Amino acid sequence: MIEATDLSKHYGSTVAVDQLTFSVRPGVVTGFLGPNGSGKTTTMRCILGLDHPSAGSVTVDGVPYRDLRAPARQVGALLDARAVDGVRTARAHLKWMAKAGGIGQSRVEDVLEMVGLAAVADQRIGGFSLGMSQRLGIAAALLGDPPILLFDEPVNGLDPEGIRWVRTLMRSLAAEGRTVLVSSHLMSELEHTADHVLVIGKGRLLADTSLDDLITNGAGAHVRLASPRADDLIALLEKEGATATRQADQTVQVVGLTSDRIGDIAATTGIPLHELTPQRASLESVFMDLTGDSVEYRDDASTSELASTEGGGR
Repeated sequence: MIEATDLSKHYGSTVAVDQLTFSVRPGVVTGFLGPNGSGKTTTMRCILGLDHPSAGSVTVDGVPYRDLRAPARQVGALLDARAVDGVRTARAHLKWMAKAGGIGQSRVEDVLEMVGLAAVADQRIGGFSLGMSQRLGIAAALLGDPPILLFDEPVNGLDPEGIRWVRTLMRSLAAEGRTVLVSSHLMSELEHTADHVLVIGKGRLLADTSLDDLITNGAGAHVRLASPRADDLIALLEKEGATATRQADQTVQVVGLTSDRIGDIAATTGIPLHELTPQRASLESVFMDLTGDSVEYRDDASTSELASTEGGGR
């Protein structure tokens, strides 16, 4: 488990991480989301002892990373796939890491096969594509077979098959009971991968919840219904505090009540329902709502487009 308590990191007058408190639990994939400059990578660096917190603390299995007895066997991480010696071959790079971490050399061959690099293991890393470098970085993270794993943008440079492979890998690692923290800008991909999400903006925690709860209760979520007595039902729903809006196709969009509650009201009053369908928001739309005030750069065109898109979708 990873636990942060009032974690802060300042660079001079710049606040990169601002009093973050969260836990990353084993057995689930935790998505780590935030706009560029929100503090995700800095937080990961603090977890791994690469940056020292200005205030607060962050622990791995109850102790700071620097106090772990066998860090290579306890934590695996991918922060920057290109931060390697390009002169070395992939096999030599992993063998060097294994020796430094007290890991058996046979494990090198295992992870090369696991990430699909066995056939190019003797090629120099400097000639690798970004996608191949990402696979090598994932292999390095898995080298010690650690129970805790951190991946910063692991699908950068991967083709669709590679992205699906990473998704399957993350979920299988969590299913084995490992702690998996993964950041990504691909909202649609994390929507299919993460079980839990941490959202930060300008260094502050904006959300710490299950993925299902976030997108079920997020802005844009509603219930779609159809009934031959729609006017009667709308009146009852509005008395319950809901907002009910007729659509062009004669269905009704309801915000503020669950489909279960709407069904109970209709059943109690004898109003027939021809459709009752919960409509979840997308992770991308919820993310944009949460972080709209935390985006580092946004031009007038993208702001107008975002407002137009969001206004038309609710």
